[in-house]
Amino acid sequence: MKLLSCNSNRALASDIADYLNLSLTRASVKRFADEEVFVEIDENVRGEDVFVIQSTSYPANDHIMELLISIDALVRSSARRITAVIPYFGYSRQDRKTSARTPISAKLVANLITKAGADRVLTCDLHAGQIQGFFDIPTDNLFAAPVIEKDIRENLDLDKLMIVSPDVGGVVRARHLAKRLGADLAIVDKRREKAGESEVMNIIGDVTGRTCLMVDDIIDSGGTLCNAAQAIMDQGAGEVHSYITHGVFSGEAIERVGNSALKSLIVSDSIQPTEAVKSAANIRVVSVAPLMGEAMRRIAREESVSSLFD
Repeated sequence: MKLLSCNSNRALASDIADYLNLSLTRASVKRFADEEVFVEIDENVRGEDVFVIQSTSYPANDHIMELLISIDALVRSSARRITAVIPYFGYSRQDRKTSARTPISAKLVANLITKAGADRVLTCDLHAGQIQGFFDIPTDNLFAAPVIEKDIRENLDLDKLMIVSPDVGGVVRARHLAKRLGADLAIVDKRREKAGESEVMNIIGDVTGRTCLMVDDIIDSGGTLCNAAQAIMDQGAGEVHSYITHGVFSGEAIERVGNSALKSLIVSDSIQPTEAVKSAANIRVVSVAPLMGEAMRRIAREESVSSLFD
C-alpha cells in the first residue's frame, strides 16, 4: 500500500499517512513555464496498491489535471491497483441537466478519471448520491456523519438540540444525523431565484428556545446558510450552529459567516483550509483524516467499508 499526494491538500494527505503509519510516496507534481502539469514518481510502484489523494477544489481544473496525469503516470509505472481518493469531488453540483443545452459535468469528470486508468474511487459526502453511478468502476462514498456526531456530542447540549436542513434537498442528510443523535428535525423552505442567491421563505418545525444545528455538504458563497441562520433566530431559536463537510468559501463567504447569526460553523479539512478560515472567530475545522485513512486501510485489506457507519 502506497500513498501519493498531489498539491490540492497535502496537509490532509500527511494526516492520513500519519494515521496509517506510512510515508507519502516521493513524487514531483509541478508545472512547466506554460502551466502544463508534469508528474514524476520518484520511487518504484510496480505491483503496488496505490492511493492518489487529491481534492478537486479551487483551482478545480488544475487539480483535476494533476489527478489525471498522476493516475496516468502510475498506470505507466505498472501499479497493480490505483484508487483515486477525492475527499472533495469538484463539479458534483453539475449532476443533472438544469435547463436546455447544459452539460452534466460530473459525469464528464467521472469519465475522465476512469479513462485515465483509476481502478476505484474513494470520496466523501458527494453532493448527490447518484454520482456514484457515473463511474464505471467501484466507488465508495464515505459519510462524514460519524466525525460530525462525535464533535456534536463533545461540544453541544443534546437535550435542546434540533437538527435543521437548510433546504429541502438536504432533508435525507439531516434526518440521518437526527436519527443518530435522537434529535428532532426542522426544515428551511427557501426559493432560489438564481444561482448563488436564495430567499428564505419559511421554517418547518418549532425551533423556539432550541439549539439549532444546520447540516449540509457544501458551503460556497454562504448566502443560503447565513440567511437560514437569521430566519431560524427570527423564529425564536436559542442559538444556531452549523456543520458543513466541504468548505469552498468563495468570494466574501468568510466575512459573511463572521457577520451572521451563526454562533459556530464547523467544516472538515476535505478542502485545505486557508489562513482566513483558520483565523475566523466562529469557524472551526475538524479532520476527516482518520475516517478516510481507515477506509483506505480496509480497501487495501479487502475488508468492509460500509461497516464504518453501522
